[in-house]
Amino acid sequence: MPWLLLAALLWIGVHVGIAGTPLRGAIVARVGEPAFRIGFSAVSVLAILALVSAWRQAGTTPLWFAPDWLRWGLVLLMLPVLILFVASVARRNPTAVGGEGALDAEPRGIQRVTRHPMLWAFATWAMVHILGNGDTAAIVFFGAFLVTALAGMPSIDAKLARRAPAAWSRLASRTSILPFGAIAAGRNRLVFGEIGWVPPVVGLIAWAALLHLHRSLFGVAPVAMGG
Repeated sequence: MPWLLLAALLWIGVHVGIAGTPLRGAIVARVGEPAFRIGFSAVSVLAILALVSAWRQAGTTPLWFAPDWLRWGLVLLMLPVLILFVASVARRNPTAVGGEGALDAEPRGIQRVTRHPMLWAFATWAMVHILGNGDTAAIVFFGAFLVTALAGMPSIDAKLARRAPAAWSRLASRTSILPFGAIAAGRNRLVFGEIGWVPPVVGLIAWAALLHLHRSLFGVAPVAMGG
């Protein structure tokens, strides 16, 4: 467990302590944006490899056991999570890495729902697995992703606001961090046609495949499948 905690702190430190902070700007000023992105990507890969390795070797203590009804609910929740993730990469998003060029574009598709669809997909995925596993190692491992996803949303917003205040102001006035927040406030509307058929179809296929292959890939079945 100590190594898992250290790996989790490394992952959080890299993403919360560097990305979107003045330290990032200082590093970029010294080495340039392309070099920073290459270096940051390399460190992120090393951090996640260390996190996964530490999780596999960590001892753990069960804190609760999810009942069948909750496990099935979490499995069903993963379907919109996967659709959200696919939608986040199906269209260029100004809050994604390399998407700053779309900052001036009118928010469309999943951006009407939230300007951080990928981070919400990761955050919900992490919470689903914390609730489903219910042990200390899972809380540390998936909690690291939950913290970085939730902290990343205001951090990215602040970075974009510094880089392009006028364009950011227009985007923020039409979108929200909280899913459906801008729609509920009357600042935007839901247009299913802009999301298209690819996210729901690909998301459904990915969900069914993961449900079927979860045990062989990760060593545990999310729910009991008959027998």
